[in-house]
Amino acid sequence: MNRERWRTMPRPRALLIPTAAWLLLGVGLLPAGTLPATAQPATPTAESLTMEIQAHLDQAQSLLDRVVAVEGPRTVENTLEVLNDLSIALDAAGSKSSLMENVHPDEEVRKAAEKGSQDVQAFVTALSLNREVYDALTAVDLAGADPLTRRMVEESLKDYRRAGVDRDEATRNRIKELKAELVEIGQDFDRNIRDDIRHILVDPQELAGVPADFLESHPPDENGKIKVTTQYPDFLPALKYCENAEVRERLYHEFHNRAYPANKEVFARILEKRRELAGLLGFSNWAHYITDDKMVGSPDNVATFLAKLDDAARARGESDYGMLLARKRKDHPEAAEVADHEKFYYQELVRAEEYDFDSQVLRAYFDYPRVKEGIFDLTSRLFNVSYRPVHDAPVWHESVECYDLVENGTVLGRFYLDMHPREGKYGHAAQFTVNSGVKDRQIPVAALVCNFPGGDGDGPALMEHDDVETFLHEFGHLLHTLFGGNQRWIDFSGVATEWDFVEAPSQMLEEWAIDHSTLSAFARHHETGETIPVELVEKLKKARDFGNGIYVRQQTFYSAISLLAHSREPETVDMDALVPELQEKYSAFAYVPGTHMHASFGHLEGYSAMYYTYMWSLVIAKDLFSKFDRANMLDPAVATEYRKKVLEPGGSKDAADLVTDFLGRPYGFESFRSWLNGNGVTP
Repeated sequence: MNRERWRTMPRPRALLIPTAAWLLLGVGLLPAGTLPATAQPATPTAESLTMEIQAHLDQAQSLLDRVVAVEGPRTVENTLEVLNDLSIALDAAGSKSSLMENVHPDEEVRKAAEKGSQDVQAFVTALSLNREVYDALTAVDLAGADPLTRRMVEESLKDYRRAGVDRDEATRNRIKELKAELVEIGQDFDRNIRDDIRHILVDPQELAGVPADFLESHPPDENGKIKVTTQYPDFLPALKYCENAEVRERLYHEFHNRAYPANKEVFARILEKRRELAGLLGFSNWAHYITDDKMVGSPDNVATFLAKLDDAARARGESDYGMLLARKRKDHPEAAEVADHEKFYYQELVRAEEYDFDSQVLRAYFDYPRVKEGIFDLTSRLFNVSYRPVHDAPVWHESVECYDLVENGTVLGRFYLDMHPREGKYGHAAQFTVNSGVKDRQIPVAALVCNFPGGDGDGPALMEHDDVETFLHEFGHLLHTLFGGNQRWIDFSGVATEWDFVEAPSQMLEEWAIDHSTLSAFARHHETGETIPVELVEKLKKARDFGNGIYVRQQTFYSAISLLAHSREPETVDMDALVPELQEKYSAFAYVPGTHMHASFGHLEGYSAMYYTYMWSLVIAKDLFSKFDRANMLDPAVATEYRKKVLEPGGSKDAADLVTDFLGRPYGFESFRSWLNGNGVTP
């Protein structure tokens, strides 16, 4: 998941929802490939954070005044360059506040950061509705301007019109009010999820089947009970391996009731405000508005795409489900269905018995520190770069690490790794853009915020293979941000492509997680030091394809929730009824009564109607990967071409053109269909 959000002219294609940041590079002119000295405290106080954000906003206001005050002809220098400076200032302010509200360990700082995000969004909204700035852009003399400058102005004017700049004053004022309200309500939604960490207490014997290192890291309390939380390092091993069905079901219920009932009312307000805003902007509903400038173009096209996915995956999904049910009937001959809270457990049993594959055997080779170094080595070889630790960089928590991305001695970018769970922290996995790179001004900076095992230094931090894929996925976003961050115009920097393409580069990088030549470089048994056997990786490949149909159907289900909730009139949307209805239609598994997954479905706030983008991007990712040599995954030749044609351009081209440049043709559906049916798209 990528959390790139802030754009200022106003760039809705990157969404104006809080993103992330820590290191602020400011707006001062800097030599290419350098970072400024910083006196920032490693753990800012609420007061210092507020002052810092305000300083960036004051700078943005000064630059805005300068643009409006121009007399005489409008030029690239006196208008576009100054607006670019303004965007850099807002990018810094919005990024800093957003990351701090998601990761800082001090609640008061997080609250100050939330207020900072509100203030930045208010400025961005006012800017997007500023008719004087819009008129200034239309008046710029572009004679002799390069194609990228022309594209930037064209896209910016389009975005201003989408934002409502040409509406009457009363409408513009109401748009400002709605956007401010949506920021605050969205923060409530996210905070309710982030803060609602639930748990169950169980007797040690009730955890039979879970990995030994899990038990070692969860000693019983004074009453002899073990606390198992809804955070992923607890939740996933328990659901996959615990033999006690009651324990799995109890934990599933807690996980799928996070932020409920609080977010029921919050999301209803989000839907109401989004619908009103879409109407003011000339769209029939929010789904029409938010898809209008994406690759897909309209909610009708999303619906057509979901129907195509469902048609392609239904037979395979039914076959996968049949294997799960057959395995369950070995334990319970009378069983008529596999419950949603049972799917992970029986999937592991099917993989073990039908494919001779044991995930617990595999995870012994994935100790977090080795995985991290392995991903560094892999991407270094593919893209001819190196990673240099930065030991004196200010960080927001002692577990956070900082690195520079270096090529031939030149620093291309910087990134932070915040990889382990803690209270008050963002609970999933995401790449946050810290600073959008600007050519000859500031290098790009990003952060990975994940929740993998480890961080306490107590014993091995063994990862599931899914965690390794997630690490690669988020690292794909990071590389896109850093490689694409050498743009003159900040609006084209990094992952500023259409939102429904953003996931494709990350999804493609996951393919290296099942290549033995890749894994053998770092996957060592945490006790014996043995290199991961090629036979185990071959079993992984076969077992991994089991469940593709179930997976696609589940993703289609989530996409349908996202789309339909934003396509209907808000007063008719009852999420407690809609989710079971759509689960019955699309998912292989029946709704579990008494659960409310939508309350903690964070994408409903961040992606709104666009959850379809994961499958849309996956179709593209499978086709992008078809160009690589599956017999030689570490050959940098194609990776270099991919970097140059897909990653480095950032948002300077339409996503479809980026793909065509690389493939030599438009992308298609067949590579995805082949993967879905286990016919060898993955190496």
